[in-house]
Amino acid sequence: MQELHDTALAPLTTFRLGGPADRLITATTDDEVIAAVREADDSGTPLLLIGGGSNLVIGDKGFAGTALRIATRGFELDGTRLELAAGEVWTDAVARTVEARLAGIECLAGIPGSAGATPIQNVGAYGQEVSSTITEVIAYDRESRETVTMSNAECAFSYRHSRFKGDPERFVVLRVRFELEDAAGLSAPLRYAETARMLGVGPGDRVPVDAARETVLKLRSGKGMVLDPEDHDTWSAGSFFTNPILTREEFAAFHARVVERLGDGVVPPAYPADDENTKTSAAWLIDKSGFTKGYGTGPARISTKHTLALTNRGGATTEDLLALAREVVAGVHEAFGITLVNEPVTVGVSL
Repeated sequence: MQELHDTALAPLTTFRLGGPADRLITATTDDEVIAAVREADDSGTPLLLIGGGSNLVIGDKGFAGTALRIATRGFELDGTRLELAAGEVWTDAVARTVEARLAGIECLAGIPGSAGATPIQNVGAYGQEVSSTITEVIAYDRESRETVTMSNAECAFSYRHSRFKGDPERFVVLRVRFELEDAAGLSAPLRYAETARMLGVGPGDRVPVDAARETVLKLRSGKGMVLDPEDHDTWSAGSFFTNPILTREEFAAFHARVVERLGDGVVPPAYPADDENTKTSAAWLIDKSGFTKGYGTGPARISTKHTLALTNRGGATTEDLLALAREVVAGVHEAFGITLVNEPVTVGVSL
C-alpha cells in the first residue's frame, strides 16, 4: 500500500482537473482497501474513493482528507460467470469477455473507468446496462463494518442509479459478479438503432460479438468518448448530463415549448423509460438551446464531436468547467423548462 501527502489528484481523473489531497493511499488488495477505509472512519477523516477517475469533478482546492485509490486486480472467468475486482480497467475486462466469445457487456466497450464504478451508477450505453448482467456486488459496509454480498435486487438499480449512488458514504465496492451469455460467439440482441444500422441488421438481431464491440468503439471514438491523451475531446467525463426522464404532464409541457421555439414540424426525441415516463435526449436539448459542438471561448468547452461532453482543452480549472456547465443548464431550462442533472460526482463543488 502506497501513501503520499499533499498530492495532486488531477492526474488521476480523465478531466485532468482538481487540487491536491492531504493524503493519497493506493490500495492493491481488498484487505488494504478495507484497512484504509476503517482507519479513516475510526479517525473521522473525510474519505474520497477513486477508481479510474472518469466520473469525478474535483474542486480546485482539492480534498481535505484521505483519497483512496482502488487499484485492485482480478479477472476470474468460470464458464459464463465473471468476477472482477473493483480496480480492474473496465474496457480491458470487456475486451477479454469478447475474446472468450461471451455476450452481455460487449456494447459497453470503450467506457473509461474501473469495474467497481459500474454498479454505482448502473453504467450503460448503446442499449446495454450492467444491471442486466450483474448478479452480485461484494462491498464493504461502513455502517456494519463488515463485508457484504448484495444481490442484483438488493442493488436497487435504475437509470444511472443504484443503492450505492443513493447512499454514497456507506458502501465501498470490492468485487462485481456477472452472468454472461454463451451465444456461440454472437452478441446479445442489439437494442440501439445506430449500432444495428452500422452493422446492417435490425434492432433485436444478433451479430458476432467482436463485431458489436468494434462498432461501438468506432461510434464512441467518433464522439470523442474513447480516452486518447492527444485528443482534448476525450479530456472529459463522457456524458456530463443524464437524459431527462419526464412524466406525461412534463413531457406535454416540454413538447409545447418545442413547438413554440422550433415550430410544429419538430418532434423531440422520446423513448419509453417505463410504463408512465418518457426519456428524452440531453444532447438534443443542449444543441437546440444553442450550445453546439465546440461551444465556448475559454479552456473549458463543449466537445467538438459531441454536445453532451464538456471538455478541458488544456489549462482549464474546475471553476472554468463548472461555469460552462451552469451556462448550459441555465440555457436549457430557459429554452425548454427542463433542468439537466450532472452525471459525474462532484467533490468539494456543485453546480
